[in-house]
Amino acid sequence: MRKFVATLFVASGLLFVPAPIFARDLPTPSPIVTETATPSAAPTPEAPRVDITQKSQESLGPLETILKDQKLGSVWPTNPVKYAIRGAIAAGVPANTIVLLLLLPLVAFVIAFTRNVIGVRGFGIFLPAALSVVFVATGPIVGIGLFLVIVAVSTAMRMILRKVKIKLQYLPRMALILWAVVFGVLGILFSAPLIRFPDLANVSIFAVLIMILLAEDFTRVQLGKSVETAANLTFETLLISFISFFFLTLKPLQSFVLLNPEISLVGVAVLDLILGRYTGLRVMEFYRFRKLIKS
Repeated sequence: MRKFVATLFVASGLLFVPAPIFARDLPTPSPIVTETATPSAAPTPEAPRVDITQKSQESLGPLETILKDQKLGSVWPTNPVKYAIRGAIAAGVPANTIVLLLLLPLVAFVIAFTRNVIGVRGFGIFLPAALSVVFVATGPIVGIGLFLVIVAVSTAMRMILRKVKIKLQYLPRMALILWAVVFGVLGILFSAPLIRFPDLANVSIFAVLIMILLAEDFTRVQLGKSVETAANLTFETLLISFISFFFLTLKPLQSFVLLNPEISLVGVAVLDLILGRYTGLRVMEFYRFRKLIKS
């Protein structure tokens, strides 16, 4: 009897004993996600600026490819310039030089349009066109920087000569100003290792000379009229040069004038004739005389 009771007690106790931990229904563990660090994309270096004024593979390659892909018909009457371009390139003339020459009449028309129709003045037509080519060669940032240095140095030298009261004739005075400008430009070039701006390496003597011409016009207007007038004309010249720079660097336009030189040259000549007949008010004059026009 005692054995039976003991057996029954043990059996009943087992019913209340908690099941072992390995026999319980445990929540399914969520899979452990190991985060693998994905390597961040390495920054792609910026493509170097293509200088169309330089004879390099980056500037010549696309232009020569465009010419090779074009199919020509007979020489006369619609393709004489196209055949002349191919003959010149075969003789060693760079394609980028031909493109710039084909674009210069269009740039001159743009400058004349901004003057006669919009009313933006400037130092003539040749200086803004030449300055736009300088911006293509040096880049607009370096171009503006060099121009500001040249204008600042030339103005400072003129003021120094006025304070010292040294009487000099015009040409010796300009030669002395040019002497000071050379020191200013050399200072910028000597600081190239510190500035580390890549476009400084593209500065040529021709770009500097053209900017000196602009500084000379600035000084001449400043002497003849006022500093405000000279500053306004200089700013408008820079604005026109930037607009021309945009046209010179527009690749679809480069391709068009190279593939259709006859249409480009004849079309610009016709536009010049039409513009020359315009005698109406300029856009800025409408704004200037808006009260008079309303009355």
